[in-house]
This record gives sequence, structure tokens and C-alpha cells, in this order.
Amino acid sequence: MNDQAGHEYKLTGLIKAAIISSGMEKNNKNWSRRASEALRAYTFWLVPGVGVKRWFILILLGITLISFGVAVFILDVYRSSPETWWLPILSTISLQFLPRPLRALIFGGLGIAILLLGIQGLNRSLMKPFVVPGKGVADTIKTHRQRERGPRIVAIGGGHGLATLLRGLKLYSHNLTAIVTVADDGGSSGRLRKELGILPPGDIRNCLAALSNDEAFMGQLFQYRFPSGYSDLEGHSFGNLFITALAEITGSFEEAVAESGRVLAVYGRVLPSTIHNIQLIADVMLPHMVGKFRVEGESKIPESEGKVHRVWLEPNNPPAYPDAIKSILAADIIIVGPGSLYTSIIPNLLVPDISEAIRASKGLKIFVCNVATQPGETDGFSYEEHLLALEEHSVSGMYDVVAVNNCFSGNLPKNVNWVKTDGQKIHDFALYQSDLVDSIHPWRHDSQKLAEVIMDLYQEKTGPLVE
Repeated sequence: MNDQAGHEYKLTGLIKAAIISSGMEKNNKNWSRRASEALRAYTFWLVPGVGVKRWFILILLGITLISFGVAVFILDVYRSSPETWWLPILSTISLQFLPRPLRALIFGGLGIAILLLGIQGLNRSLMKPFVVPGKGVADTIKTHRQRERGPRIVAIGGGHGLATLLRGLKLYSHNLTAIVTVADDGGSSGRLRKELGILPPGDIRNCLAALSNDEAFMGQLFQYRFPSGYSDLEGHSFGNLFITALAEITGSFEEAVAESGRVLAVYGRVLPSTIHNIQLIADVMLPHMVGKFRVEGESKIPESEGKVHRVWLEPNNPPAYPDAIKSILAADIIIVGPGSLYTSIIPNLLVPDISEAIRASKGLKIFVCNVATQPGETDGFSYEEHLLALEEHSVSGMYDVVAVNNCFSGNLPKNVNWVKTDGQKIHDFALYQSDLVDSIHPWRHDSQKLAEVIMDLYQEKTGPLVE
């Protein structure tokens, strides 16, 4: 029994030793990891592209000059003062009992450490209102710098499709320009247009909200629509009224849009394709009838229950907004779509200067096809028919890539179908197929998936484009 007890005691001792050793090893690893993370946090400021090194060097130079002046003053006092009780204390504080190189290393290292700590604390205090919860100051600055240097992207369209695209792209670049149609004549925009003679702000409002820095609150505020029971305000959105009020104050619709962007702290700009008062008109063919009839007004075209043959603007050939042309010509990426084909996308391309600028631009030109058909506009359309409609209403063969959806899972609303291929060959467009569907609303694009595809196409535009 004594031998067994002794054996058990030895085993218990070994187990305890192993546990203690394991705990010490774990603590050492934790300490090592914390030290490594702290080192990375400090050395991040020296990474190229952060834009901090030049100011750090300037601050360090200033502190060095101040330190040099203080050192000269103290040395002069030390040499010229008579023997006093505080001179030995000064000698001890200045570490004169150590060799000069070691003293320089100690004071220099201590100074740099205190300087880094002070700069980090200052940055935390200054950046606190702008830091995203869960991300540090360094990560926030790095993300901002990357997006600030992102490609120049121009997105052309209107409605919810363009807003969805912008919502995803702002995570990759802040150099965004949305060019929006001003042919809307329905709902709140139509009422303001008719009563005040202002350009319709609805699609522009959607894009401003999507690009907002605080979309969760400010975007929701701009999108707020007054419910029934508010007399003349019923059906109006706050954003439309805000832009209209600013247009009255500034005397310019485009200036009102720019000021609204500043209020929302948007990433990028939102521009109208033209600032002329235009109306969208369509020739529509009804089933079981010979000939076509005319439908006037963007909001009435989807309600006509016929097949759209062609659309045009009145007055014809309106001049483009100059800043929109400049943005297109300077763009690295030009995206047309997604959105309502005949009432959101094509009206922009019917402004001749817009189409010509797209054709002349050296940027990568992408057409994003809708994932599902739209009742009253594109019933039964394949993606080839979407392309044919664009070709018939604008410059032919100007797209480098066509991005289409290849995921057809999910339940679609009544009278809505997936946009698929019909096997027809359309010019020599490069086709890029990917899962672009929003899992919650499968008839719409997923903003993150679509933005990733756009950036992949931009990064790999010289490589293979078909999965």
C-alpha cells in the first residue's frame, strides 16, 4: 500500500508539474502574442501608403531640435554654475556615470517610445468619432487610404439597381460617380416636377442615400416617406423635399445635389445625365394588335401591358451635363446597369454625348445585366435581348464585358422570370458569369457579390474573363 501510495503521489506531482508547465507555456505564448500584436500596431504607421511617416519624421525633427536646445542650455548651466547641492543630482539624472553611446541609446529609445505612445493616444482621441466599432485607428486609416486610392468608377443608370451597385462599390473605392437619369415623372418626384418645375430628385436621392457614410441613419432619414393623413405631404419622401428646398435656396438643382451630398457625407458624387427638362416616350406593341401606339411618360411605360418597341426623349438630343462627360472620360471603370432597362438605363444613353463619351473612354466598360425580368418592360427577355435593346438605342459594340447571373435558386414574384441566355451570338462581348443573386430578394442583385465581380474584372481585365 505504501509503494502504491508513493507511486500515486509521484504521478500526482508529475501531473501538477505538467499542468504548471503548460500554464507557464500558455502564459508565455499569450505574452508573446500580445507583444507581437503591439509591435505590429506600432510598426503599422511606417507601412508605405498610410501617409503618416512624413509627419512622424517632421514631429521627430522638431522634438530633436527642441531637445538639442534644452541640452545646450543645461550643459551651459552645468559648466558655468558654481559647486551647488543640485549639480550631483543633475549629473545622476543625465546618467554621466555611463558611456556616452549608451546614454544616447537609452535617452533616444525612451524618447521614441514616449513619442509613439503620445502619437497613438492623440490619434485615438482625434479619430474616435470616425472609428468603426470593432476596428482600431490603424485599420480605419488603412481602409480609408485604400479606398481613397481606389479606381475611378462611373456607374450609369437609375432606380434601386444603381443604388444597390453603389452600396457595394463604396467598400472598395471612394472615387465614385453615379450618373442618373432625370426622366422620372411618377410618385413624389413627378408631383414635385409638375408643381415646381424642378428636375425629378427621386433616383438621385436613392443614390445619395446608398453612398452615405451613415446609411443606417442618414440614409434612412432621406428615404423616409410621409404616410397617409399628412395632406399635401402624403407620399413625399423627406429626401425629395430636402433637395427641392436646397434647389430653391441655391438657385441650382445641381448645386442642391452637391450640397445634399455634403450633408450625407457621401463617398463620391451623384450627377444628372442632363439638366434639361426631358420626357421619356415609348412606342409600345400590344398583343393581338397590328401597329404601335405611343406612351408618354416614364411612369406610364411599365403600365402599358405591351411590349416596348423603342423609346426616345423629347426634346430630342438634349445636351449632357458637362461634369458627367468629364467623369466618364477620366474613368477607370464604366458600369452600365443594373436597373429598369427602358426607364432607368437607356434614357441616360439617349443623351448622345453620354454614349459618345462611353465609346471614347479608355476605361473598362461593363454592362451588368438584370438577374430577373421586369413586368411591363422586359417580360420574357434573355440577356441577349437586353443587349440588343442597348445596341438599338445607343452606340454599337461599346462594352468590353457583360456580367450576367448564373444562379437561379430562389422564389421569384408572380410574372417575374430569371434572365437566361437564348443561345444567340451578340458581337464579341466577353461574358462573365457568376452568382449575383440576393438571397433575401432573389430578383435583385446582391451589392457585395456584384461589387466583388466588378473589382475582379478590373484586376483581371488582361486575363481570362470566363469562369
